Amino acid sequence: MNLRPAINALQAAGVADPAGDARRLFDWAYAVGQGGEPQDRDAPNATTRATFDRAVAARQQRQPVSHIIGRRAFWKHEFIVTPDVLDPRPETETLVEHALSLPFSKVLDLGTGSGAILFSLLADRPEAQGVGSDMSPEALDVARRNADALQVVDRVQLVTSDWFDNIEGQFDLIVSNPPYIAALEMPDLSPEVRDWEPHLALSDGADGLTAYRAITAQARTHLKSHGHLAVEIGPLQGAAVRGMFTAAGLIDVAILPDLDQRDRVVTGRRPG
Repeated sequence: MNLRPAINALQAAGVADPAGDARRLFDWAYAVGQGGEPQDRDAPNATTRATFDRAVAARQQRQPVSHIIGRRAFWKHEFIVTPDVLDPRPETETLVEHALSLPFSKVLDLGTGSGAILFSLLADRPEAQGVGSDMSPEALDVARRNADALQVVDRVQLVTSDWFDNIEGQFDLIVSNPPYIAALEMPDLSPEVRDWEPHLALSDGADGLTAYRAITAQARTHLKSHGHLAVEIGPLQGAAVRGMFTAAGLIDVAILPDLDQRDRVVTGRRPG
């Protein structure tokens, strides 16, 4: 099948990688219509063609590819994603990588969304137990599906909670990728993010730092002795969030870069 018309249509719509997206959408449509990987791109059946055409039309409206196909690769797995959760991004793998360098047997993920961070950690640490919290019941429904798919459902508890409100006990590790986009930055986001992802998970509607204030205010109460807190940040928020960690009494506070050398994670430890 000639993908050039689809590529041209996506390019005209302002899609950043029209050729790559057209190929991904066709491969998905082929799997829907004919099963498996495309054996012959020149012989799609009617179901494949119709599915592909609908997918291209959706992508022209700047709907993310992950929302169209319902999945997103992250860390070592594929996660179910919907418009009710953030689309897991490669830069968030910086947080996962750092967390896996730390000792933990009990981990809390605040604002878990799809569960991509928490379940990636549990899958790599088969003896660990986890708790994932989110304000959105719809997000937690997606998380439950992912926990089942990754076979970690027996080691995780999912809780409807506004940060620590319904969280009990202490943890070796607390992680979070909270809403950190300031209200003034929202209009400048790409349409894929601004128009399709849940605003509650993107922005606090203020300066982008509200979540960090809430998390650091109670983190020590919920961290075991020598337990770690690690959060994803926006690339210009490192100094402010590091200051909150220090003011909360955490030690060994550090800012870690992502693969593009942008500030991406702030980490610290509760003293013994």
